[in-house]
Amino acid sequence: PHCRWILYQLSHQGSPIEDELEMTMVCHRPEGLEQLEAQTNFTKRELQVLYRGFKNECPSGVVNEETFKQIYAQFFPHGDASMYAHYLFHAFDTTQTGSVKFEDFVTALSILLRGTVHEKLRWTFNLYDINKDGYINKEEMMDIVKAIYDMMGKYTYPVLKEDTPRQHVDIFFQKMDKNKDGIVTLDEFLESCQEDDNIMRSLQLFQNVM
Repeated sequence: PHCRWILYQLSHQGSPIEDELEMTMVCHRPEGLEQLEAQTNFTKRELQVLYRGFKNECPSGVVNEETFKQIYAQFFPHGDASMYAHYLFHAFDTTQTGSVKFEDFVTALSILLRGTVHEKLRWTFNLYDINKDGYINKEEMMDIVKAIYDMMGKYTYPVLKEDTPRQHVDIFFQKMDKNKDGIVTLDEFLESCQEDDNIMRSLQLFQNVM
């Protein structure tokens, strides 16, 4: 499941009164739930439960990168999750402030869990576009793919050769870079993913570790 460290909270229902009290006790108070309900694919009830889970994990109301890394290290003890957590954190931190607020979190979660295929692909493109210049180059794709392999660890892929991530990226990049200019645009990314089942399956596999 996406962002597994908080989703279990959806099964732990509490009273709305408790939620309102909790919202007054943190350093960062999120936007009104009605506004978030309008902006996301979650109900007000689901947002209340998600907020309780977020607040339990992050009493200050924001998550920093170090916390992200600690959480992912717990879920992937057989590998090194630090780089993937770093890239994922920066995809969640859309305003590049160095911290992820509840609003940032549920907006991304809404896309990853309940967004359209097009919305999910746009979000994934943003993850791969590490320097946020609007394009993906081969090194950026390599950095993300290698971070995923490192996180899954030898326990998961015991027979992987050292150059497997590079081979994986070479094949995908060649398919995506339609005009062979060395970069992949958002349009090329969307078109390639939607016309090639192998690429789409791989992206869904990668999304399962979010």
